[in-house]
Formats: sequence, structure tokens, C-alpha cells
Amino acid sequence: MSRSKAVFPGLLAGLVAGIAMTAAMLLLASFGIATPLAIIGDRLSVFISPGPFLSIMGRVGGYNHLKQLGVGSTMTGQLVVGALGGAIFGLFMRRNPARHAAFATISIFVLLPLIAAAIVLWPVLGTSYLGLPIDVARLVTLVGFALCVFVFERTLVAGFHFLARAKPKSEDREFSPAIGRRALILGGLGVAVAGGGAGLIQKLYRAATFSYDGTQYKGRVVQAITPNDLFYCVTKNVVDPRVNVDLWHLEVNGLVQNPATYRFQDLKGFSAIEQETTLMCISNGLDAGLMSNAIWKGLAMRDLIDPAAPLSSAARVRLHGVDNYTDTFPLDKALDPTTLLAYEMNGVPLPHRHGYPVRVVVPGYFGEKHVKWLTRIEVTDANAKGFYETQGWGPDFIVPTRSRIDIPDHESRFSIGELRGAIEVKGVAFGGDRGISRVEISDDDGETWDDADIYYAGGDLAWSLWSAHDGWMPDEPDDYTLVVRATDGEGNVQQWEEDRSPYSGATGFHKIVVHVTA
Repeated sequence: MSRSKAVFPGLLAGLVAGIAMTAAMLLLASFGIATPLAIIGDRLSVFISPGPFLSIMGRVGGYNHLKQLGVGSTMTGQLVVGALGGAIFGLFMRRNPARHAAFATISIFVLLPLIAAAIVLWPVLGTSYLGLPIDVARLVTLVGFALCVFVFERTLVAGFHFLARAKPKSEDREFSPAIGRRALILGGLGVAVAGGGAGLIQKLYRAATFSYDGTQYKGRVVQAITPNDLFYCVTKNVVDPRVNVDLWHLEVNGLVQNPATYRFQDLKGFSAIEQETTLMCISNGLDAGLMSNAIWKGLAMRDLIDPAAPLSSAARVRLHGVDNYTDTFPLDKALDPTTLLAYEMNGVPLPHRHGYPVRVVVPGYFGEKHVKWLTRIEVTDANAKGFYETQGWGPDFIVPTRSRIDIPDHESRFSIGELRGAIEVKGVAFGGDRGISRVEISDDDGETWDDADIYYAGGDLAWSLWSAHDGWMPDEPDDYTLVVRATDGEGNVQQWEEDRSPYSGATGFHKIVVHVTA
């Protein structure tokens, strides 16, 4: 068999095999099993520092577009690699296309990729969208991947032998009508499988996080307690977990004397705590709405850590979600009575997108520390890092004092002659776990300040809502720069921290411009 005669069947068979493998991965994903289509992005993203990561995200149009690009690129890459692998296989088989080399093909196309995946993807193999424990999930992910590459290998071998089988002696051309017919049949099968894969893609797209990831809560709709469906949402996942609570359990292990495992009903047996706490994302801009407030119900994390008896070398806890998300904070903070394992949000079980069945609520820290879909509490040493810490966010994850103007909008226009009363000016202020003691508003870009009224004080762990005292009435037509600043419960006035890392959360003052005409 000539080189070209060997390459063409191998190339086509490899492409069809790649389609079949990708369809198998999509099918597994529809059942909540992790595949490289999703987890390879988690594995690679920790190697991209925040600056380039945000730059790439901006160029492609946001986080959701970046996720779609990542999954699409992975699928395309699989098809290209599959086709190239098929071409190489064709060259290998060209001297004796009829021979069967199952041991070699399984070794090369199944065992070798499986070993490579186990090595390269090991840190993210514990992902499970059903809520399986990490060690079990790791095995399920590997078995699922093994099935996918086995589908590739069997499809490649069968497809190649179908195309390259001996032709009648009367057909001595390089690409005979028989070869063409077989290629058409195999290509048609590939198209049919691709169609099934497209259907799965549509199903997964509807279940994906694209419709709610990046949800912001700001403006006139803001109220003291954020409705669950409006609560801000940020997720690294293309498809968020929908945990089966009957499969789920929570492990407490690491540097402890008494490791333990709990089921959901076990947690309900501990003393329940209700606590109002505000969460804010580390990437929340001064005028953005990645901040919301809820009443959480659960148990204190220390109720599980204390019986585990941390060793003397323990310094931090590393929290693991079933989606393979991890984050850390000091052990002392984990033992604080306000650090919760929450299973209810505003009086109902946690919604799936907010971490069902259990998430962490750790007051005073940015939202990334409030790990969702919690499945393991690992007590560890001082060097432990989580997902975003490894990527380079931080080093400070404590929420600075912040405030925001929600009403009026930036670049609003008013006519003094048409005003029937003072202009409403209101917004929110948040001091992490330090509370808010004072809010001030300025209409001259911070030259002078007047006290605002705090009409809702959520307590030390939650935001406060404020409004300008008796509203704001401009003295004359002009362009006004309105600024707000807050003082936390410890007496610290909100300020711009010049030396703060840009990846530790923004500081400064929210300003809006209001145009007032005659």
C-alpha cells in the first residue's frame, strides 16, 4: 500500500473516531461525569496569572465567552489530534493493512492516553457534578475517560480496516470507486455521530452556567435581603454540579487525629445557626454589583473541626468542592463561631447554583473563600493554596470597607425647574465582618461631606443601606460629582489603598456625575 493510500483511510478513520470519542464525552457529561472537555480548563487556568487571564477574558468578551472558547477549542483539538493519530496509524499499517494489532493499538490509543491523563490531570480528576466523594470521583473520571479513548481506538481500527480492505483485482487504481463508496459510508456515519453530539451540546448548553454566571445585583432593585434568584453569581464551571445528596458526603481529614465522614442528615443533627452575611466577589468593581446579602442557616465549622482534633502543625484549612474548586483560609478563622457550613439560604434549601447541599460562609473574606458544593475540609499546613491562590490572586483576601451609589444613575440629568422635591440618593456600604458605623455623601467630589442616613443596618457581618438625609437638592445648574464613603465598625474610614495588590480587590471611592440644568 502506498503512503497516500495509507494516510487517507487513517486520516478519515481518525477523524470519525475523534467525533465518536467527543460524542462519548458529551454523553458522559450529560450524566454528570467529568471529562477533559471541562476539567482541562481548570487544570490549565491555574498556570495563567491574573493579569494575562483578565486580559484574555476581556479580548474574548467575558468569562462566559472564554468558557465557550475553551470547550470549543478542546473539542476541535481532539478532532485534529484524532485525525493526525489516524494518519500515523495508517502509515504504521500500510505494509500489511489487513493485520490485527489490538495489543499495540490499545497500548498506544488507550493505555498511554489514560496514563498521561492520570499524570497531567490528577489535581482535577476528583471533579464530580453528581457530588461523589473526591476519591470515588477520581476513579469514575478515569474510567469514563478510559471508555472514551477505547471508543476512539475501536472506531479508528474498524474504520481503517473498512476503508483499506483488499479491493478486487480489476480495481487497480489508487482510489477506486469502492474506496470512495466506503469513505462516503464512513463519513456519513461520522456525520450521524456528530449530529448526535450536536444534540448533546444543545442539551448541555441549556444546562450550562452561561445564563446566570456573572449575575449582578445593584441599582433600584436592591433591598436588604437579596432574593435567591437575584443573588450575585460567579462560577468557574461551564456546567455547575447538581448534587445527588444520597451520593454526597462531607469528609474532615488532613492534619487531624480523628478523621471523620458525615452525611447530610448528620449535619442536621448539630445545633443550627441563622446568620445574616453579605458576600462580595474579589473582582467586584467600585460600581459593580457582585455583592449580595442573605440569611444563612447551618452549623459552625468548628463543630466538625474540634472533634477531629487538629495536630500542632495545622495552620490552615483547604476546602474542596465537588467541582474540584479549592480554597483556603487560616484555621483560626475556620474555628470562629461565625464561619458556617450553610445548608439553607433565606429560609429554603440552598439552590443548586449557590452550593447545594452545603456551602461555606466565612464572614469578612471575599466570595471565592465561600466554597460551594463542599465535600471535604482538609486541615493542612501554612503553605496550602487554593484554586485562585495558585493562579496568583491575593495575597490579601479580607474585604476592605466599600460603599456604592445605586440611585441616581451615573450621567443622570435633572432640571431644577422640573424638580418637585429633593433627588433621591441611596446605596449600600459594606465593612466585611466589621460592620458599618457611618456613611457620608459629597456632591463636590469629596471637598466637603455630609452624613447620610443608615436606614438598614445588617449587623457586623452584613451590608448597610443608606440614603442622603432628606434627599439631595442641588443649589444651581451645574455638573455635580457625587461621592460616597463609609466608616466601618472599628472606626476605619474607607480609603484608596495605594499599595494594595490589584488582585486583592479594588479600593477607593465610587463616584457618579449628575447633570443639573435650569
